[in-house]
Amino acid sequence: MFKLDHIGIAVKDIDATLKTLRLLGLTPGERGTVAQFSVAVCMLSLGNAKIELLQPTSPESPIAKFIERRGEGLHHIALKVPNISETLAQLKAQGFQLIDETPRVGFGGHFVAFIHPKSTHGVLIELVQELPRP
Repeated sequence: MFKLDHIGIAVKDIDATLKTLRLLGLTPGERGTVAQFSVAVCMLSLGNAKIELLQPTSPESPIAKFIERRGEGLHHIALKVPNISETLAQLKAQGFQLIDETPRVGFGGHFVAFIHPKSTHGVLIELVQELPRP
């Protein structure tokens, strides 16, 4: 049902982080912003999965608040699902606490939704349904 899509890492400065990751042989891919989350994003390929760097673009960003409370580091694990609406309905029926009961549009135009970490032993889980590229 689920496949690993990416691992999200909260950082203060994407460019500074990229300098370190380049030393490990990783190269940056697609970059952009997600205005509704006040975040800049840079994706890096890692085999069949990706690493998503998340940099806040405003002090009110959820990522800025995360970094303020916990420092830079692992923010979430994203799982690819074939049908996000069906998956959310199944999880809700199983008693999972959802942050998003309906999908939102995330980076790259994909549908995303989050499962509350209280339901997943402290790990923020993002569900991702990739949409076909035109």
